[in-house]
Amino acid sequence: QVQLVESGGGLVQAGGSLRLSCVTSRRTFSGYAVSWFRQAPGKEREFVATINWNSGLTDYVDSMKGRFTISKDNAKNTVYLQMNSLKPEDTAVYYCATYTGWGTSRKVQDYTNWGQGTQVTVSS
Repeated sequence: QVQLVESGGGLVQAGGSLRLSCVTSRRTFSGYAVSWFRQAPGKEREFVATINWNSGLTDYVDSMKGRFTISKDNAKNTVYLQMNSLKPEDTAVYYCATYTGWGTSRKVQDYTNWGQGTQVTVSS
């Protein structure tokens, strides 16, 4: 099983920014799409953004376009999620996950490999 490790979460005031990182125990994410999901207390896990490592194709949930940016660093085998203009409703545990199918996917059930998550808390 490929290990994924997220970091970068924390407590931030509304309007602030955080950058999450996802690293893999493999030498590279090549061949995968890497996605961010989040899960707030009492809610289902939801898709946030994804990037196909090989093509660079990205996809975002509409409500986060313009505030969140997913990117990758090939040299560091790391995927980032830059989150700006954070709102209290962005409070959740954020997970990265890998998808081995064609292109990308927004569906939780398409992902079998998950990190342990990193907590993001946005205060009002």
